[in-house]
Amino acid sequence: MAFVYSEIDRNKRKTWLLMAVFIIVLVGIAYPVGYQIGDPLIAVAIIGGFSFFYALISYFAGAKVALFVSQAKPLKKEENARLYRIVENLSITAGIPMPKIYLIDDTAMNAFATGRDPKHAAIAFTTGIVDMLEDAELEGVAAHEISHIKNYDIRLATLVLMLVSIIAVISDFLRRGFLHSGRGSRKGGNQAAVIWLVLAIVLPIVAPIIATLTQLALSRRRESLADASAVLLTRYADGLANALEKLSKDEEILEVANRGTAHLYIVSPLRGKRGTGLSKLFMTHPPIEERIKALREMRS
Repeated sequence: MAFVYSEIDRNKRKTWLLMAVFIIVLVGIAYPVGYQIGDPLIAVAIIGGFSFFYALISYFAGAKVALFVSQAKPLKKEENARLYRIVENLSITAGIPMPKIYLIDDTAMNAFATGRDPKHAAIAFTTGIVDMLEDAELEGVAAHEISHIKNYDIRLATLVLMLVSIIAVISDFLRRGFLHSGRGSRKGGNQAAVIWLVLAIVLPIVAPIIATLTQLALSRRRESLADASAVLLTRYADGLANALEKLSKDEEILEVANRGTAHLYIVSPLRGKRGTGLSKLFMTHPPIEERIKALREMRS
């Protein structure tokens, strides 16, 4: 199982590198725009301040929004003692507080975790996944979601989603402004001014693409990490592997899912789960066949 621990360490290091990309992109948007208005630092401060308050609000409200959009309803212990017991036992093993359990009334098989930290976490399961999986398989899925909580993926996913949204909103606003004005407000026709103007126009177009690709790459790495962590919790790789095999054959469409929440789920709820070549860059999850293969290789 040494591979599992090294994979966790490697992914955690790369996570912080990926987060740094978002900061660079935000500064990359703000600075050339600020140059055109005559004060780059003011532009960086304004965009940075707006981003901070937007992320702060989303940080505390993000989980509630995700659960509301997914039409998830809280589950009481007496309503499904089997599922409650599985989540409770895994939480004790993982050493985290018992997350709240929610059910999504849908026959499609899927699940996701959300919340800002282990003390404010929740796991939502579809009725389909609870009904169709055997105990060991459902335990593997629950362990995967609990791993997201323990590894603070839920916090990171919320913050990254907000950063992507911020970059998209700011970029669209600036792009429209430059397209309508046709020029920046800064005087001067020297070469440096022309370069800054080009950057101010091009970056708002390119930045959302870079941010989205970074978000998707981060999401794929986190899914692989959660798979590995789930094996550490259950000591049974086949449980999750068998569950993923069943989920890969499920053709039911999860009606409440959308592109904004797709990355949260254990498998992509959107159609077109397979990816080849460049299309893999735009996938929210690693190819499910690769995940199953990696899990089979983790058998202890």
